[in-house]
Amino acid sequence: MFKTEQESFWSGDFGKDYTERNNNAGILASDVSLFERILSRTPGIRSVIELGANIGLNLKALRGLLTDVELEAVEINGAAAAVLREWGGCEVREMSILDYEVKRQFDLAFTKGVLIHIDPSYLPCVYDLLHALARRYVLMAEYYNPVPVEVIYRGHQGKLFKRDFAGEFMNRFPDVCLLDYGFVYHRDPRFPMDDVTWFLMEKQQ
Repeated sequence: MFKTEQESFWSGDFGKDYTERNNNAGILASDVSLFERILSRTPGIRSVIELGANIGLNLKALRGLLTDVELEAVEINGAAAAVLREWGGCEVREMSILDYEVKRQFDLAFTKGVLIHIDPSYLPCVYDLLHALARRYVLMAEYYNPVPVEVIYRGHQGKLFKRDFAGEFMNRFPDVCLLDYGFVYHRDPRFPMDDVTWFLMEKQQ
């Protein structure tokens, strides 16, 4: 059914548990704070796609900041996709991002805490997908490391990888440049996030 064991892992019970574990107002508030900063550098956004949206906290934050934006979510886990549909604020594509076919472009295409869980051998496919989907902006909010490393994730091997995703992306696509970047610390007193480093990139027109 899937190309990689990571897809099977996240489509099943572990992905459902993740959905339940991360459904809280504190995470949403931190997402709003993050996207406020990002949107200050990205004028004119009218459409957004998120690859690996889970229950849509990032998209809900964007909806609160851009009330007329068109949102699309790609989500592999059925339980999370059901929550997204119940919310009703975005178009939901329940599938693996490795199976997603590009039919249009969006002003912003992004991932947040998703590339770290992709089989590294398939990252070039996801980079190509993000580049094809983005009309102007690409955002990656992931765990950064200057060289590729694997981290044991809640007792599981082969499920979490850190590397310079944005650097690899820009090396692959010379028409993309870095617009802004930042880090959100897990001990931030107001809007903590799980030590996420984000990179906002722009396609040259």
